[in-house]
Amino acid sequence: MKIAALTMVYRDYWALGQWYRHYAKHLGPERLYVVAHGPDPNIAQICPGSSVITIPRDDLEGFDRKRGDMLNLFQAALLKTHDWVIRTDADELICWHPRRYNSLEDVFVQNADAPVLTALGMDIADLSETGGGVPFRDVRDAAFSGHYSKAFAARIPADLHLHGVRVPPSELQSFPFLMPRGVYLMHLKYANRAVLSDTNAARRAVATGEGKGLPGKAWRNPDKATEDFFLAFQDKELVPWKYAERVAFDFFSKRPSRVERYSLVKTRLRRWPIRTVLPDWFADL
Repeated sequence: MKIAALTMVYRDYWALGQWYRHYAKHLGPERLYVVAHGPDPNIAQICPGSSVITIPRDDLEGFDRKRGDMLNLFQAALLKTHDWVIRTDADELICWHPRRYNSLEDVFVQNADAPVLTALGMDIADLSETGGGVPFRDVRDAAFSGHYSKAFAARIPADLHLHGVRVPPSELQSFPFLMPRGVYLMHLKYANRAVLSDTNAARRAVATGEGKGLPGKAWRNPDKATEDFFLAFQDKELVPWKYAERVAFDFFSKRPSRVERYSLVKTRLRRWPIRTVLPDWFADL
């Protein structure tokens, strides 16, 4: 089975390094495709052996819409030569329970009939003062999230949009929604305090540029968004992994939102009140 991984990045070097190491280990670097939003020689150095596609950065108007449209087209093109294409942001890694799946490829072998797969998402939070720890080994505090329980891979040309999949209106009620048990999307934006200031500066520059359709307030004031995230995270009740994973999966894997306005199928959203600590086996993935 041929599986590709696709992402788009601008200066988020620490996250890109995590993305590359993870997917190069499980797919091989030759199956990795990085869309560079503007010329950047650092990307090829961080991701040796992968394919780097550079697109212009001279116009950020309609940032999210254009970005999504381009990635949908790239993903559809890769499906001409691959069975599945994983598409996540550079700060998102797909992990799996080793008792359910033998490998990343096995995730797709066991769910081969689904057109699109959605993963149970979680935020990984660095609660240290200085940061710099290794995710899943040193940084293990986590909270499940409907927002990051995203459509992450497709075996057909699919319009991934707003963390779900946009379908023809006639298919809105019937399009399959599958969140396999034991497949996780790990969101690393808050997993290293040492690099958060650089990440926030890059996002602020995008959101405060000229043009319409730029990212919203979380990007315009990322330091405030970061502070709010950690305050809310630490306010959650700490519970064991087995309980946290079970209740999150039971809620988010069922009855997806089918949004008529956008003809969109996606995970339900809910403010999630609990957090947990990752089990040891995550460090081996």
